[in-house]
Amino acid sequence: MPFSAAHRNKNQWWRLFKISALLYLCMLFLLLLIAIVIWLSYRSDLPSLSQLESYEPSLITRIYSDDGKVLKEFYQERRILVPLEKMPSTLRDALISKEDRKFYKHWGVDLHRLIGALYANLKALRYAQGASTITQQLARMLFLTREKILTRKIKEWMTAIQIERKYSKDQILEMYLNHYYFGQGAYGVQAAAQTFFSKNVEDLTLGESALLIGLLGSPYRYDPLEHPEVAMQRRNIVLGAMEDFGTVSSEEAQHAMSEPLHLNPHAYQSGLAPYFVEHVRQYLEAKYGSQILYQGGISVFTTLDTRLQAIAEQATEKKAEELQATVDAKASQGDSLYIVLSTTASGEDTLASRQIQTALVAMDPKTGYIKALVGGRDFRTNKFNLATQAPRQPGSAFKPFLYAAAIDNGFKTTDIIYDAPIVLPAMHGQEEWRPRNYDRIFRGPVTLREALRRSINLVAIKLLQRISPSQVIFYAQRMGIKTHLSPVPSLAIGTEEVKLLEITAAYGAFANGGIRREPIWIYQILDRDGNIIEENQPYEEEVLSAPTAYVVTNMLQSVMDDPGGTGRTARLNNFTRPAGGKTGTTDEYTDAWFIGFTPQMVTGVWTGFAEGMIPIGDNQTGARAALPIWTEFMIGAHQGLPVEDFHIPPGVVFKTICEETQLLINESCPLTHREVFIKGTEPTEKCPLRHQDLMPKEESEPGSERHFF
Repeated sequence: MPFSAAHRNKNQWWRLFKISALLYLCMLFLLLLIAIVIWLSYRSDLPSLSQLESYEPSLITRIYSDDGKVLKEFYQERRILVPLEKMPSTLRDALISKEDRKFYKHWGVDLHRLIGALYANLKALRYAQGASTITQQLARMLFLTREKILTRKIKEWMTAIQIERKYSKDQILEMYLNHYYFGQGAYGVQAAAQTFFSKNVEDLTLGESALLIGLLGSPYRYDPLEHPEVAMQRRNIVLGAMEDFGTVSSEEAQHAMSEPLHLNPHAYQSGLAPYFVEHVRQYLEAKYGSQILYQGGISVFTTLDTRLQAIAEQATEKKAEELQATVDAKASQGDSLYIVLSTTASGEDTLASRQIQTALVAMDPKTGYIKALVGGRDFRTNKFNLATQAPRQPGSAFKPFLYAAAIDNGFKTTDIIYDAPIVLPAMHGQEEWRPRNYDRIFRGPVTLREALRRSINLVAIKLLQRISPSQVIFYAQRMGIKTHLSPVPSLAIGTEEVKLLEITAAYGAFANGGIRREPIWIYQILDRDGNIIEENQPYEEEVLSAPTAYVVTNMLQSVMDDPGGTGRTARLNNFTRPAGGKTGTTDEYTDAWFIGFTPQMVTGVWTGFAEGMIPIGDNQTGARAALPIWTEFMIGAHQGLPVEDFHIPPGVVFKTICEETQLLINESCPLTHREVFIKGTEPTEKCPLRHQDLMPKEESEPGSERHFF
């Protein structure tokens, strides 16, 4: 009987065990089935393996100057990636202590914490405690929305598990700290460290690390710049969590809690070389697209020198303000033209409609590097780049291309052309043209050197007729003029429009011994990983023979060095280095130019109204409205540079010649000078005159030097 009862109890226990096991297996099967159904239901909405493997967050694109300064940042999210090893251990410890103490133990989801949070929330009948691990938060940041519904939470768990399978714990921490938004436009800890403390993340103190981690959850509510007291409370909560978790000692935590916030907000530069930067931005967007520009994190290294840029902006604005005062005075005194300029259609006064504009381009002629660029006075109100986009008549600044074509085709600096009136036949239904010189003086026979030095229009027009307009256009375009030029007689005096950048670069061929350099704005671009994706080497092309380039350069030096030269005022204002250049002024003083160069720098300056065809002011020639800007810039730009003279190439010779006959001197020639020739074109005959009874020729005629053109 006892045996039978024991046997029966054993059987009942065994049956109960089998039933329990079967129920347990059924539950497991049911849970597995539910898991499979959930997986199949949401699998298509989860990030793919390739998405997990190709984690590339949106990064800042930075534009750098040649001297290493940040000119501009372009971004949708201001983020700078840093590796985990560059982050202080206090930052990582603060994150784990505050957000996920079992981070190194769980597999993406902390079930124990999840159940505890569920119980706490049910007990409080509200959301009282979170259970998301660091990995879950990363999954939500990278791939999911923030909507608080069960389906999103399920996706979050599943994605977190996938992330844990793909990445190491340290990789997850690195991605998290680089991705999180910390407020004030800062994404990731490096941007946050710069934004709030003006330092790199590796230099953060314990208190600063705790402050940043305290921003998690609500960067706006805890923003230390807007709510410092709340931010300090959050920092101390994080420090308390670190002390409780054992990552810092009590003494360390208390010391950090006693410190002020030590905020040092970073003042990001804005407005530095805006026209230059905008040109670069347009190029990048056109070549690489908006996504790369604003999210790609590329590093763009430009040729701009910020010291020279500052000098350029100061020099242009100083002269513009001086000219502006004259324009404003004319408007206030009732000058009808400037009253029209200063009012809108409704009669409302507007300074913008009568604002004098200036533009400047400075380039290294040896490399083509753009070193400074001013495209206008106020980028905020007018983004049109007057240095690169505005075609304008250059006036006499075009003449060096004419003289280069002449010298290269056998003319000499001593060749004589009569400065006398000329009437040209009507073209295309227009009236006959009677060109004139700026000063209304006719000088009779003058050399090509004197004609260029004094900017004599009639000689230039006659020289163009001898060479042909098409020949001059060929030389101008070969040297770098890209705008269309018409083969008309007035081409000689600069009526065909050009852009400041192209004419400045073209002058660079004179400074560089006949070698043209294509302007370069960017010399290197790196991708987010530091790989070179673009590198621009200086492009060179011989557009003039070295002897021709030197002879024209020597003639342009006369423009600045000799009495009567239209660029002489640069010397009077203490620019003493070897240099050549040419002024330009258009009819009615609507445009004023000076393009000039040394062996180290070629710089072009334009002054006028953005609208065009509006006078700058009475007698505002290139020498008066543009040359002072050029002079001030070049004096500052050359500080610290060695003095260089233009290289004399093989193939040129110097001869002492008679001023009267332009032949080799004899013992009686009273006025002589040294002249340069391309070898083979120099005079071989001596002056046949006996000069004892001749009066010395005046260097310049009365009144001819009163007007600088």
